[in-house]
Amino acid sequence: MPKSLHKDICDKLRFSKLYEKYAQRMSNILYYKYGDLLNPSDKVQDAFIKLWENCAKVAPEAAKSYLYTVANNMMLNEVKHQNIVFKHQKVKPKEYTNETPEFMLRKKEFLKRYEVALSTLKEEERVAFLLSKVDGKTHKEIGELLNITKKVAEHRIYAALNKLKGQLEELN
Repeated sequence: MPKSLHKDICDKLRFSKLYEKYAQRMSNILYYKYGDLLNPSDKVQDAFIKLWENCAKVAPEAAKSYLYTVANNMMLNEVKHQNIVFKHQKVKPKEYTNETPEFMLRKKEFLKRYEVALSTLKEEERVAFLLSKVDGKTHKEIGELLNITKKVAEHRIYAALNKLKGQLEELN
């Protein structure tokens, strides 16, 4: 093998010429081989980035081979990834349950009554209650969010809880 004129391709001008010479060809080859769905031009760009990061390690005469190998491997990795994604999309969640139809009906009825009961609460009680139980905020955080004291937040939450409990107790 003849001795290279340059020891590496870290020079911007040399790297730029390398890009101009091979980028479009590589993109076309990857497009013909894998199609447009996997973004072959992005893989070419990534291959050149990888070459730039390793420019001191890659000999100028091996640059073309390095680029093609890296870009092709990136496309193969993307194909593998897409196969895994498709495989998981085919897996359907179970459409059955061990719960009885009676339980499912009671659950739906309870949720309806819960929503009605929530709507009957005063706005400040409902907001404090939902911040506590749904968002998991502490009494102190709720007080800060609503510009009230911690004690007032506690009072609103417990008042809402007692009203909900009273309205929903008959379902038990």
